[in-house]
This record gives sequence, structure tokens and C-alpha cells, in this order.
Amino acid sequence: MPLHFPNASRIFDPARQCVTFWGHDSTFEIAFHVDAEVLHRFSPKAGHDEAASLQVFDVNRARIERVASGVYARRRQNFNRLSAADF
Repeated sequence: MPLHFPNASRIFDPARQCVTFWGHDSTFEIAFHVDAEVLHRFSPKAGHDEAASLQVFDVNRARIERVASGVYARRRQNFNRLSAADF
């Protein structure tokens, strides 16, 4: 079964400067952190606060999930940090 994202939950982590979201590979939950830098590249005029970061994430969710699926296919780890280099 390929990686899928049935849970639309996501959280902003100000200490790590990222948005965390989760995918599922069969019964395994896979955590992803997308760096805030990535989100700011998607929308340079957006703010750097929680609300702005989550909004940019939501608008770009399909793209982020595609990249997350590719990264997971290569690394097969339970936790993956997505940086600008992944995009």
C-alpha cells in the first residue's frame, strides 16, 4: 500500500520552525516536518507566525504531500524532515 494522508491534522512548531503532519503506510504512522523556510519560499509575502505558516501549508498541501511521498519512498523512515533541498 502506498503512503497516504487520511488525517488533515497539522501543527506549527515554533521551536523547531516547522509544520508537522502525518502520513500512513499501512498501519504505520509516518511523521513529517516541513521547514518554515520551505513555506516562506512558497509564499514570500506571508507572515512567519503560526496562522500564516499553516495557511501556506494548506494552500500547498498537495505539493507537500507529493514531495513527502517521494522522500519516504527513498528513505523509508518513521520521521522525515522536508527541507528546501527536497523541493
